[in-house]
Amino acid sequence: MEKTFVMVKPDGVQRGLIGEVIARLERRGLKLAGAKFMRVGMELAETHYGIHKGKPFYEPLINYITSAPVMAMVWTGPNAVAAVRQTMGATRPTEAAPGSVRHDFGLEVGRNLTHASDSVENGEAEVALWFDESELVEWGRAIDEWVFE
Repeated sequence: MEKTFVMVKPDGVQRGLIGEVIARLERRGLKLAGAKFMRVGMELAETHYGIHKGKPFYEPLINYITSAPVMAMVWTGPNAVAAVRQTMGATRPTEAAPGSVRHDFGLEVGRNLTHASDSVENGEAEVALWFDESELVEWGRAIDEWVFE
């Protein structure tokens, strides 16, 4: 089973969309393995977005992600990375598919509500960055046999 990192960003938290994001991922069939409501510290923000260092939007991005609480989560399932990204929609909300979170609730890329790992490798790295193994729960659901082959 793949693990992937999902974050409801400050704008999603402020707009009361944590439950909406969780509900959509659960209805999709994915399984929650870890979650924490938290403020992002500067060091974590800089590490998470380190790939963007030096770009014009880096400083505003760091300021934004540390400005209010986020909901950090780990989701598991077959093809979890692709399923989550499809559920969230394209990075630019105006390019996101109808029915996706970003299409349904977003207007601008700087307030696109969520972060979702973009590859299996990044999913593993982001899960390890945001969560200790002790914070993740492996569990079986009664419906798993009806969702997973």
